Amino acid sequence: MDLRATEYRIVERTAVITLSRPHRANAWTGRMHAEYKHCVAMAEADPDVRVLVVTGAGAAFCVGGDSDALEGHAERGGYDDGLAAAGDRQAGGDGATHHAATKDTATNDGGTKDTATNDGGTKDAVAADGAGTTPAGFGLHPEFDHQFSYHFGLSKPVIAAINGPAAGVGLALACYADLRFARPAAKLTTAHGKLNLPPEFGLSWMLPRHIGLTRAMELLLTSRVFLTDEAMELGLINQLHPAEELLDRTLAYADMLATTVSPGSLTASRQQVYLDQHRGVGASVEQSLELLGDMMGHADYRKGVEALRAKRPPEF
Repeated sequence: MDLRATEYRIVERTAVITLSRPHRANAWTGRMHAEYKHCVAMAEADPDVRVLVVTGAGAAFCVGGDSDALEGHAERGGYDDGLAAAGDRQAGGDGATHHAATKDTATNDGGTKDTATNDGGTKDAVAADGAGTTPAGFGLHPEFDHQFSYHFGLSKPVIAAINGPAAGVGLALACYADLRFARPAAKLTTAHGKLNLPPEFGLSWMLPRHIGLTRAMELLLTSRVFLTDEAMELGLINQLHPAEELLDRTLAYADMLATTVSPGSLTASRQQVYLDQHRGVGASVEQSLELLGDMMGHADYRKGVEALRAKRPPEF
């Protein structure tokens, strides 16, 4: 696939997927969604990749659905993924030809141009615009065979490096990552309530699991703007780093996972957690016992034991 709305590169053992429409604050489109899923599938299939990092180009992570695409949905009276027309496919499928609603949005948090306003409102570039095709959840569970929940079927951890505002589908995408690192004072919002829309892509399922039902309900009911500093206090963000250090710190953490933890354990840990959200404790215990037997027969188990006895780091 020709990447026009995203970028894909490998750093050591980490695949870096960059949402790349900086002229529109990385507003989401059907084209971007299709490319993002393609990049995720490439990283999953690459045996040399052990961790995925998702970030945004420029000063934003993703401000939500592209405002031109949102206007098109309103005119048509329904959702259009932006990929159906041959012209969109040939032109890159952005579903947008003008700048997203990022003008007149300079803020007091370091000059970053956000589309979220200071009074809890949002501009018009903050809702979902997903793609129309759904990849299977990598064969792990039927509940993972849906938009965005396919992340749960991956065998490799995903870290979101939230380098700027994240709204609507942008916030949802970050929530589907296993870990979230961010710069301070970046604006976040669920956004949907200001546009007469529902919480997007399972955000109503994700947020309560990350921060608890009561806190999630308040963010979902109000669609208010909150900063990554508050998100850190709520437990939604794992680490805060200065903007100029964020990606390097995230990549260093990803490299730590890739070099000090066995790939089999990374896979088992994340997949058990997500499967456990859809089953009882008994099934969880039984699978863990099955995995113990299987994984103890793997060469990486022997490497780990040898390293432990030699009091040195393992080499997987």
